[in-house]
Amino acid sequence: MSRTAKVLARLRRKPLPSDFRWDELVRLLQGLGMELTCGTGSRRHFEGSINGVLRRFNCHEPHPHGIVKQYVLRELAEKLDRWGVK
Repeated sequence: MSRTAKVLARLRRKPLPSDFRWDELVRLLQGLGMELTCGTGSRRHFEGSINGVLRRFNCHEPHPHGIVKQYVLRELAEKLDRWGVK
């Protein structure tokens, strides 16, 4: 199982993990072919082609501890399902 697949499986656990780190989220989306760009402040943008379609995901980089908020994980899991990521 690849690192990306392991992080994806961790994201899909129910209930969602409460210790999901920012570096895991970045690793997952970059592993799916998305590129990270910085917006203003802590805003981050991921963009890339998934299943032949340009996809975007925006969120805030958590600070100071780097633990991703539950609502961001829910939103990401829902988007990955809609995008057909298995």
